[in-house]
Amino acid sequence: MIYQHLFDRVKEPQIVRAALVGAGDFGTTIVTESAYIDRLEISAVADIDLAAAVSAYRKAGRAEEDIVVCESHTSARQAFEAGKAVVVQDASLLMELPVDVITSATRVPEVGARCAYEAIQHGKHVVLVDKETDSVVAPILKHLADQAGLVFTTDDGDEPGLLMGLVSWARTLGMEVLCGGNIDHCLYDPASATVTKNVEGAPMTFYIAPEDRWALEPIPGGEAQRYASARSRIFAALTPYKETGDPVAHMSLAVNGTGLMPDISGVHRPVARFVELPEILCPMEDGGILEGRGVIEQPIILRTADQPHGGGGIFIVVTHKDETSRAKMIQKGLHANKKKTAMLMFRPYHLCGAETAMSILCAGLLRVPTGSSTILPRVDIIAWAMRDFKKGETIGVQESTLAFGFSRDFRTVMAPAQPIGEGKPLPYFMLYGNRLAKDIPAGALITCDMVERPQDSILWMLRELQDAHFFGEQRGAVS
Repeated sequence: MIYQHLFDRVKEPQIVRAALVGAGDFGTTIVTESAYIDRLEISAVADIDLAAAVSAYRKAGRAEEDIVVCESHTSARQAFEAGKAVVVQDASLLMELPVDVITSATRVPEVGARCAYEAIQHGKHVVLVDKETDSVVAPILKHLADQAGLVFTTDDGDEPGLLMGLVSWARTLGMEVLCGGNIDHCLYDPASATVTKNVEGAPMTFYIAPEDRWALEPIPGGEAQRYASARSRIFAALTPYKETGDPVAHMSLAVNGTGLMPDISGVHRPVARFVELPEILCPMEDGGILEGRGVIEQPIILRTADQPHGGGGIFIVVTHKDETSRAKMIQKGLHANKKKTAMLMFRPYHLCGAETAMSILCAGLLRVPTGSSTILPRVDIIAWAMRDFKKGETIGVQESTLAFGFSRDFRTVMAPAQPIGEGKPLPYFMLYGNRLAKDIPAGALITCDMVERPQDSILWMLRELQDAHFFGEQRGAVS
């Protein structure tokens, strides 16, 4: 890594002062990690739960007398200038502070949009952890930041930002990225012929029938399609909906930032050992299952108890036009398919808030994003109702009514992005916190007219601005 060499070239600012919105698990890690990183200071934290923000600073080792809860611009500014750790409930108070970067990690789509937009209006760089916001309006936020000479970036520390970096690195080296994405996993016990996987947050174990066990053996040459098909059938109970919750949010961000697209039939979610990924996730003409090239995916890694699970990691399957280069890459460690036309690179982890510190430093010191330099509205997340809804229900108030992990109430998929408008699909996270305008039967696609437009919503305003900028006169009018 050359980050430190680049940082050393920047003399001003000596310290990147950042403010954080959201002191949950992810945000707290950003605060605690910053205590160990040269040239980074988390100067202020906003959270509606003041105790959570105070706790983050305590965990970072700040003395009790150095943590100051502030209720006004004046008191926040005075505490900041005195070198105190500023804690506020109202995130708008952060915008007047002389910080370099605003990081939003709230998981609330409207709050993330408001914080990012206001930060840009106040001349601050933005590191966006909120993939719920990112999936709806990242392209316009990136455009607005570019116009203002500021940085907007998806964060390192979560899969989408890290995947953007790995894809960019491979392409810079002349490789073609055939497939890429983040990784799921399941535990296989050959002795008991059982597979265990977390489903809806709880472990689920099921027995592999004797007649199916052949399909979990290592894949022989030329048999990837047959084995992948059999495993898809066997594991159907573990993946009732292939795109839902966090996985689809991660993938949509990666699509918009890399140009990797869903395959013709959507994501396959193949079950495979790490070493089988280049065999399965390559084009059909090379023996794999992909109908296209440049595909987004989320494989389920089949592992035994003594093997790393890779859950939370990212991967790419690449090729190179030059046979000599391909041969050398394989010789030096890249695992390839039997035809030696596709090669695997993977990173079996992400370090959440710890790595986000690098995104903050790159924005504040180098004025560059760690995510993609180009973010386009390629896909939206759209949703179908999985039960009957009644007019007046507010979505997202009850935990089960919006999928941060898995939702019983909605099925979500990626679809080509289009302007919002009457009768058109509503991007999934624009549902959050809003009332339904009409009854919705189970099985119905959620459209814009089914939701009461919220008053003074920055998220909705930005989405309309995004549609106008990228789609021009194709945009729809929202009632």
